[in-house]
Amino acid sequence: MTAKRVAMINMKGGVGKSTLTVNLAYELSAVAGRDNNILVVDLDPQFNASQYMLGTSRYKSHVVATDRPTVWDIFEQRTRTPAKTRPAPPKPADVVVNVRSWSTNKLDLLPSRLELAWSLKQPGGKETLLKEFLDQVEDDYDLILIDCAPTESVLTSAAYYAADQIVVPVKPEFLSTIGLPLLATSIKDHNATRGAPKVSVTGIVFNHASDYQPEEKLAKREVRAVAAEYEWNVLNSEVPYSRSFPKGAREGKPLRSTSHARKMQKSKLYAVAAEFARAVGI
Repeated sequence: MTAKRVAMINMKGGVGKSTLTVNLAYELSAVAGRDNNILVVDLDPQFNASQYMLGTSRYKSHVVATDRPTVWDIFEQRTRTPAKTRPAPPKPADVVVNVRSWSTNKLDLLPSRLELAWSLKQPGGKETLLKEFLDQVEDDYDLILIDCAPTESVLTSAAYYAADQIVVPVKPEFLSTIGLPLLATSIKDHNATRGAPKVSVTGIVFNHASDYQPEEKLAKREVRAVAAEYEWNVLNSEVPYSRSFPKGAREGKPLRSTSHARKMQKSKLYAVAAEFARAVGI
């Protein structure tokens, strides 16, 4: 078993990448009829996915209080200390946190922390470190989802090296296309780098869609036009707008388990997960 590696990225912020990543991870690992082992990699210094999946109290007890290594330690493993020694590379068993286990599968997390932002100040030579780490664990998973920060940085390059495909969450609203040309240029520059593994966009998924007319209809048309220009697929299924998503984040639960979440919203999310799975090949 070799995991499919998917980077969830958009150069525009506020599109709900972390929320979508976490909910897809649950849908593809826990919903009846699926038995995927999934690892979520939190590659954002804001560590929203980490707090969502573990909850604030569990994050503090399992990561902060124990000084557990995080993705930051992966990027800083070759940084010299004042004593001119190099810290030992973090071991997968010490870094990866099990979020949930079922009878035949599991959902794990490679957590992040605010200090990851410091890695951006000295980015040299760190682009391949995440890939090297994931190479050690990929046989344990069917799918690795990488939740990316919405900026061009060494973290973006690391995601390109680590992933074999990209999915772009887009919130259908005014300026929804603003990050797409930036992303296209970023991918083109990476693919032109000597020795870099080629990555491509598997699809765009509309997130927080409400069918508000005419603004949302116009935004979707604009996104599809840009997608056609770059020959990017747009998923037919859409993640609905729902107040249960932020409620679920507060409760530390996916939409499927959030109290009073509507059945229709759950069904739409399930449809997105099913189409997503077909698109990425799991």
